[in-house]
Amino acid sequence: MGKILVIRGGAIGDFILTVPAIRLLTEGLPDAELEVMGYKSIISLAEASGYAKRTRSIEYGALASFFAKGADLNEELCAYFAEFSVVVSYLYDPDGILRENLERAGVQTLIECSHRVANDGPPAAEQLAKPLESLALFLEEETAKPLLKMASPVVEEARTFLGIDSGPVVAVHPGSGSPYKNWELSRWRDVLLRLHEAEPARRFLVSTGEAEEEAVSKFLESLDELDLPILRANRLPLPVLGAALAQCKLYLGHDSGISHLAGAVGVPSLVLFGPTEESVWAPQQEHVRVLKHPSGLLNEITVHDVVAAAEAKLV
Repeated sequence: MGKILVIRGGAIGDFILTVPAIRLLTEGLPDAELEVMGYKSIISLAEASGYAKRTRSIEYGALASFFAKGADLNEELCAYFAEFSVVVSYLYDPDGILRENLERAGVQTLIECSHRVANDGPPAAEQLAKPLESLALFLEEETAKPLLKMASPVVEEARTFLGIDSGPVVAVHPGSGSPYKNWELSRWRDVLLRLHEAEPARRFLVSTGEAEEEAVSKFLESLDELDLPILRANRLPLPVLGAALAQCKLYLGHDSGISHLAGAVGVPSLVLFGPTEESVWAPQQEHVRVLKHPSGLLNEITVHDVVAAAEAKLV
């Protein structure tokens, strides 16, 4: 088929929910060469796990002309897009301006995929892969096989970071992109303390995103006061973080992109959900357990609930 380009913006979770579609393309069209355009720090996951031959940043000024009707298009970008037999785009294009300009650039086959996911539909990954049925590619449910497996150099970098021979590691990502999805940090502190008391050899990898760094820094200070063995992972490249999570005994988190990363790399996971529809938005892998209170209220989940569920996953 030649070359295929997947264009995917959005946050970490958005991209990882699209990975099944990307894998479907690579496995269903093995002779095609696949490239991904998006935010470099995020789409590096596709290259590090072998799905993409190359990646290209979407943060390129000349690309803006492709969203303007009748604009003078950058010649280099026109030549770039014309290289691909198929372009799969998840970009928002309500007026068809991007479609028109990609066709002007020489794109013959454009598959437009909605970046939106219906809250009352099937799992998000299934919705995002559905447009590929036009290529006779159908997503089959696979809950056991890890979605992302990092290349050996990345795995070795993660092992060095973890000090893998220094005892078992439990990972926790206590934030998310939305405050209403977050459990109280004081409760996470109590969970980690109890897990440590139950098994003093355990260490804890704490990852943070840019949006919650200030709040989580205070959380980390409280963990230091308790003298808990903490590995801080607030600056790791996503592929290295993914490879580190894959080597942990357990992951704890909320409805977040990092929880999707944990599910994708195969680590046993416990993910706390509040009002969000877990049948659509939760990681669907069988090693992921969703913990949700019948009321749908996140803070109705108790420390005891989380510790008990975590210990059950650690057995």
